[in-house]
Amino acid sequence: MAAIEIRGLSKTYRVTRKKEGLVATLRALFRPEYEYVHAVRSIDLTIESGEFVAFLGPNGAGKTTTLKLLSGIITPTSGEARVLGHIPWRRENAYRRRFALVMGQKNQLWWDLPAAESFHLHQQIYGIPPDQFTRVRDELTEMLGVRQLLHRPVRELSLGERMKMELVAALLHSPQVLFLDEPTIGLDVVAQYTIQQFLREYQARTGTTVILTSHYMKDVVVLCRRVVVIFDGQIIYDGSLTNLVDHLGDYKIITIRFSDGQVPTDLSRFGKIILREPPRVRLRVARNEATEVIRAVLARYIAEDVSVEDPPLEELIAALFASARNSRLSQERGNSAVPEDTTHSANH
Repeated sequence: MAAIEIRGLSKTYRVTRKKEGLVATLRALFRPEYEYVHAVRSIDLTIESGEFVAFLGPNGAGKTTTLKLLSGIITPTSGEARVLGHIPWRRENAYRRRFALVMGQKNQLWWDLPAAESFHLHQQIYGIPPDQFTRVRDELTEMLGVRQLLHRPVRELSLGERMKMELVAALLHSPQVLFLDEPTIGLDVVAQYTIQQFLREYQARTGTTVILTSHYMKDVVVLCRRVVVIFDGQIIYDGSLTNLVDHLGDYKIITIRFSDGQVPTDLSRFGKIILREPPRVRLRVARNEATEVIRAVLARYIAEDVSVEDPPLEELIAALFASARNSRLSQERGNSAVPEDTTHSANH
């Protein structure tokens, strides 16, 4: 059985439409106007046990809303979902003991207490046996390098240290499904790397099913093989990271370091120069021309080093968003261009 199964899941919010001005504000008190925000639009998704899946999208795309639906924080407008066989919004205790949600911008630890005290509270909430609690806590804090910080008040910890403690708290009851919403947001490079390595090792060892949302593409590259992209509440891509790069990356980046310390002036004929820092230059060339370009450059000049890379994942994801946005705008223009009499006759 799949760990997560979603069919036609939708979430629509009714929000008050606010207008500027005193008169409009007073009128809204007695006759408010509403508009509907479609946060998630009839999505279908299946995630197998043990998968580590990246769930990507721009701000407001529906990522966090979907995680809240799957964790039972909110209920859907329509559709269905099952996580480990449970319907999340029923909020059964049996389900709560089998998943965890970590949100990078939300704290679950008591601010003025040491993390150790919050951990004991989690032990009581989840009914974790003392020997299991001690063993798991010690393993997690050792892996994350925070054991010596257990008795320091959470407010005295750095952002990276707090995030590590949040992960420990979330994993104390050994959940089978883990939802991670921006776990490395705002962290420095060292803290990001430590958490990435921890998550990779922990997931590989335990087989936990993980859904990760992140704006840091390094998290995705290091941790995930499968990528699901959501835009305007709809899934627009679901597949491997490799296929995404192959599908959207129609160019390669060639970096050349010249041995004489100078960069030739006529390299633009081989491709688009995107960086020139003597003795190094970076060229953007068509994917199917990369090998021939390297051969031509090396036949003409003496190079100290040459490397070929796929385009940055950030650029590919941004291109995917732009394509989806343009498609949506074209669709909306097309709908608005339909004459009234044509619409009328079509409905009859």
